[in-house]
Amino acid sequence: MSRAMVPSQQKLAEKLTILNDRGRGMLTRIYNIKKIYSPNKKKMLGNPQNKPGFLTDKAYEPVYRYLLRRFPHVDSKSSTLQVINNIKQDVVKSLSLYYFTFVDIMDFKDHVVDLLTTIDACQVHMDVTLNYDLTVNYLNLISTYVSLMILMSRVEDRRVVLSLYNVAYEYLNASSDPSFPRLGQMVIDYDIPLRKLSEEFVPHSRVVVPALLSLHKIYPKRNLPADQMRATGMLSLLAEPLKIMNVPNTDMVQCEYLSLDSMEKWIIFSMMLCHTYLQEAQLWDLWKTALQSGYIVQLCRDEVLHIHSYINTFFESLKGHNLHKRITEVKDLQHQALQSSPAIHRERRKFLRSALKELALIFTDQPGLLGPKGLYVFQALAVARDEIHWLLRHFDNPPSKKHTVKLSQEDFVDRQLPELLFNMEELKSLLRKYNQVVQRYFVQYLAGYDAVLLNQLIQEITNDSNLAHCPEDESVILSSLYNTIAGLSVKQVEANEVFDFRGVRLDWFRLQAYTSVSRAGLVLRDHQDLGKHLNMIVFHTKLVDYLDELINETGDLSIYCFYHQIFEHQFKQCMEFPAQHRFSIVFPIICGHFMNATHELCPEERHSIGTTSVQYAHWFLKEMSDEVNQVITAICEEQCMLNYKLLPKHSAASILQSSNKHKKNKDKKKQVGPEEEKPGTESVRKNRENFTRMDKLHMALTELCYAINHCNVIQVWEHGFVPREFFIQHLETRFNKALVGMMMYNPDTSEIAKPSELLSSVKAIMSVLQGLENYVQIDIARVFNSVLPQQTQATDSFNGEKTITANYTNWYLEVLLRRVTVNIGQIVYSPNHKAFVTVATDNNSKENLYLAAEEYADLTELRALAELIGPYGMRYLGERLMGHVASQVDELKKLVIQNKEVLFNMRTSFDKPEVMRDLFRRLGTGPVKQQGNTKNQVSDVDSVLMRMTIIGILLSFRSLAQDALLDVLEDRIPFLMASVQDLQHFVPNMKDTKYSHMKQQVVNEMASAAGLSCDIDPLLISALRSQKNEDGERKASTSSDTEVANESDYELACLLMVFVAVSIPTLAKKDVSVFKASLEGNLSNCHCLAKAVNQIAGALFTIHGPGDVSDRLQEFLALASSSLLRLGQSQEQEKETFKNRESVYILLDLIVQESPYLTMDLLESCFPYALLRNAYHTVYKASAVDI
Repeated sequence: MSRAMVPSQQKLAEKLTILNDRGRGMLTRIYNIKKIYSPNKKKMLGNPQNKPGFLTDKAYEPVYRYLLRRFPHVDSKSSTLQVINNIKQDVVKSLSLYYFTFVDIMDFKDHVVDLLTTIDACQVHMDVTLNYDLTVNYLNLISTYVSLMILMSRVEDRRVVLSLYNVAYEYLNASSDPSFPRLGQMVIDYDIPLRKLSEEFVPHSRVVVPALLSLHKIYPKRNLPADQMRATGMLSLLAEPLKIMNVPNTDMVQCEYLSLDSMEKWIIFSMMLCHTYLQEAQLWDLWKTALQSGYIVQLCRDEVLHIHSYINTFFESLKGHNLHKRITEVKDLQHQALQSSPAIHRERRKFLRSALKELALIFTDQPGLLGPKGLYVFQALAVARDEIHWLLRHFDNPPSKKHTVKLSQEDFVDRQLPELLFNMEELKSLLRKYNQVVQRYFVQYLAGYDAVLLNQLIQEITNDSNLAHCPEDESVILSSLYNTIAGLSVKQVEANEVFDFRGVRLDWFRLQAYTSVSRAGLVLRDHQDLGKHLNMIVFHTKLVDYLDELINETGDLSIYCFYHQIFEHQFKQCMEFPAQHRFSIVFPIICGHFMNATHELCPEERHSIGTTSVQYAHWFLKEMSDEVNQVITAICEEQCMLNYKLLPKHSAASILQSSNKHKKNKDKKKQVGPEEEKPGTESVRKNRENFTRMDKLHMALTELCYAINHCNVIQVWEHGFVPREFFIQHLETRFNKALVGMMMYNPDTSEIAKPSELLSSVKAIMSVLQGLENYVQIDIARVFNSVLPQQTQATDSFNGEKTITANYTNWYLEVLLRRVTVNIGQIVYSPNHKAFVTVATDNNSKENLYLAAEEYADLTELRALAELIGPYGMRYLGERLMGHVASQVDELKKLVIQNKEVLFNMRTSFDKPEVMRDLFRRLGTGPVKQQGNTKNQVSDVDSVLMRMTIIGILLSFRSLAQDALLDVLEDRIPFLMASVQDLQHFVPNMKDTKYSHMKQQVVNEMASAAGLSCDIDPLLISALRSQKNEDGERKASTSSDTEVANESDYELACLLMVFVAVSIPTLAKKDVSVFKASLEGNLSNCHCLAKAVNQIAGALFTIHGPGDVSDRLQEFLALASSSLLRLGQSQEQEKETFKNRESVYILLDLIVQESPYLTMDLLESCFPYALLRNAYHTVYKASAVDI
């Protein structure tokens, strides 16, 4: 005796919910298995799992052939299978996930069949406009079930792998897996899945067909061409402006945003299984329209069916059903789909672009409309999402070549698709941003209207004479629904209370199940107003507590994760099309959708999909930043060229042309010629429509910066991407490279840009970058503060490459100053010009190309250099320079040691002319100098003078650089410089001499870093002290030390000054020692000895001695003056040899002027002032004659 079914005990709502979720999980698992085991698989996301090694091992091919032939009745005792016994552990471990996925599919199938049978037995009435949740979940379960069976049948080697696992399991456990017999039978039964499914669905058709017929009220209205959409004012808030504040008038609100793809899949799959009902007119219309809409149907992700050929194959396999007419109809529908559907969907996308843009603009301006017109957003998102899905699967799966219809690629390559995607994301962001606006509106709507109307409908049911009494379960649910929504208040929104209406929605789902079965106490069909109003209430509750999920349901674009090649192609196309640049930000935003594609039943793919999403988001933002930086670079190049034309050197041509205007030229032909374009002509516009290259660049910059500036943070998986920070990092890197690149430094040819020209270009680039703040919300000062200080160091922190400071330091020391010291008489330091001046060139030398030193080493250029590299860079330049000075001092010490005995005697006999003359002849004639060929050897006297001159040149350049730095800092930080100067001049006195010296040293270092001159350069002291420490370490590390290490440093310093003093008169013999009044210097740069003598003496006696710098310099002055006075007492022949005596006399005066320790009184006591006066008169008179 059969017992009547109680609907509440069947748990239809709960089972449909659970099985639909499980079905999606099983689809995900079988999809991943298919991708792994398919021989022609596409590249998997992230790090793909590969087939186990034994499946690809050719040694096991006989086993696999045997398993395939014997499936499912495999004899594990067969000798062929004995080899599996050796790898049984590996097989079971590797294939367990694969095997149990099929077991889970079998369990899922059993539950689905059981539920569908129960629904048939309950005679449930399905109507999508009435019991929406019940019908949608029922049809979704059918499509998921069919998709799963089809996808399972497409898994390669399923029979072999399942048999292999079972054999290994039997070897391991002495018995086969209990699920294998049924599992093997299922694989065989569903080898041609539709044949078995169509048999199963014969009894289910009584429920399926009414459910499909209810779609006839919705599907035709949703599947409209673009022209009809425009004509009906679909998605337009402005079509009826008087009703703009009204809620849309619809009695099937949830059907308005139902997925068109889902409906077509329901229609096609269900009618394939129930093909005998195609004779009904309404079902035939649905079938025809669905098959005309496209030729690809999605199974799962990017797994699809060429649906027409698949249907025909199935119909042809059904013998005895006489389906020739249906096959012909399907072929005709396929032809129509190929011919017309691409153009229809292309036009629909065009319509959606304008419609979504209009919605976004209106809701941005009036966010309050998101309350009454929120449904429009979900409608727009759903339609746009369906169109994008259609495009992706049809573009990725072109029809077979046997079809005669030629498809236009323009229908599939949509260059303006990023705009549609962007508008979708804009609408979603507006909903999230104004979430509370929507909540407030619908909380009031639920309590103030929905609850009142629901109460009236409940009262009508209670008073219905046809209804004896309302069943208890239904009455309890209706009362609970009313009480829940009637108790809502706006204060809950203001208090940020978390709403949860999941119970309300599940109760309504249950109520649909209870009232849709046959013989129900309360029949929903008889109370359609109640059903439609409760559907409306459910939608309103979702807008209060389920908004994010509703957005994902209607606007999820995670499908792009599986069409990554198309995704990349669309992005590249967007970057190539300037009109779409502003929408490029949508691509990294879409990467945040990828995790929506995952399912909890397949956790192993979360990491690969998450990694893929992060990698793509990073790549998109990197490409966008590179594109912006390329545009900025192009603008900077243009501005630098314009700025270059304004350099003073380009005015020479204009000045020459102006001077020639007053002269008459007889040859008129020579006067004819194109005039050079003057700076500023590029800004003259005769027509604003003429679009210049700069206009295009600024337009591109505007569009790209709009994209960068569109959102603050993009959440992708567990990462947050900040587009502006991404852009700033790339901008800093490119700016850093540009600064070094503009130097145009070529180590091979020793070419480099002038500091002033580089500074001009840098200022032009900075001006362009400052203009970026008008386009994007960034702090460009932060970029400057990050990049420019790095150029003051030797290497940058980006890539560890050389900076402006390193390159200019290397060029000035190794190129310019080396030429000054090597090519004597060609480049002269002129105190008068405050520059190094080129006075002559060696045309015969191929190595030394012409170099105008004054164009690089005058005060103007060094000011520009100081502004570029700042005090830190100038200090680095000084340290490198002092390193060269220290090396020269070390060589000088070696020369002093070689002549120590002679110098010691000369120091004590400077008042004995004859003795001094004999001792001077002995200088440089030691045993070292007697070795080898002495013909080309330089005497020690000349060597000392040459090295001291080199030191003087280096120190002169250092002084010039310090003056330039001082000028810059006084202009940039005048108040701070005033404080530094005060500290230098008024150092507080202290009783403790030790601490007083330390304080003086600290202040001097600070003053030197600021460009102020000091009596003794702190960097020179530091360089010589470090050299002394190195010598001390060398002395301690060697057992038998050299002669140099044993000498007293102080004594060597004293003898060095003696050596220099007695060597100075020999300068008078050289032609290049002549003093040039116009330069205020000697051609041999020996006037730089003045700075060298004072600085070296001050530094050496500060480090090595008791601080008697003044005494030692007085001794030097006495020695030098006595030596020079002997020149005047020489015989006539010697006077001709010492023809530049006057120039050398002036050197003595320069030494005293340069010294902070010597005075003119001391000089006059040693050297007659009349000689100095006559010397100046002679050299200035000679210079005037030369001019």
